[in-house]
Amino acid sequence: MRVLLVEDEIKVAGFISRGLKEENYVVDVADDGEKALFLAEVNPYDLIILDIILPHKDGISVCKELRRKKINVPVLMLTSKNLVSDKVMGLNAGADDYLTKPFAFEELLARVGALLRRGRADKTGILKVADLEVDPSRHKVTRAGKEIVLTAKEFALLEYLMLNADCVVSRTMISEHVWHENFDSFTNVIDVYVSFLRNKVDKGKGKQLIHTVQGKGYVLRG
Repeated sequence: MRVLLVEDEIKVAGFISRGLKEENYVVDVADDGEKALFLAEVNPYDLIILDIILPHKDGISVCKELRRKKINVPVLMLTSKNLVSDKVMGLNAGADDYLTKPFAFEELLARVGALLRRGRADKTGILKVADLEVDPSRHKVTRAGKEIVLTAKEFALLEYLMLNADCVVSRTMISEHVWHENFDSFTNVIDVYVSFLRNKVDKGKGKQLIHTVQGKGYVLRG
């Protein structure tokens, strides 16, 4: 999952960013409101963590602008203000949830997970294609009932393919969601990781699920 973190306090941004990356999220960071809007318009994010007090354009204005432009990605607002009226203002601006500073990282992580799960078609959170199952909450993969052990990056790649099952995803799309904004999608790293996945998910399993679409990218199809 790809997250845009909008936070101008360097220490706070570093703390949140490191924690999310350790949980296998891809994180881009913006330190002001205008940069946040630019990144949100040009990149497909799964979630935005948005501080209210920002240089150039505050978080309330950013959130309103996102919704005006029909960018409906879930937004978790962060602020040091804890008045009910402040929370109501953030929610009315289009935010999906609100977290007051200071907070425990575990709570932030729980709220992030909850917002991301809301968008899943499968309410159980289990992703299924043919006999392949991915459980994002438990970081577990099975095929025909047998567990498959993946590295963090392999898991992130498989999860993205599963979320887009039957749809061709390009190398650029994969790089944006599984790696980060500055990743060079023209290297062979993505192809190498797809090969790793094939060896673990498809090899010796009979029906092949991961397919290459020449000139376009990859598709996971049951």
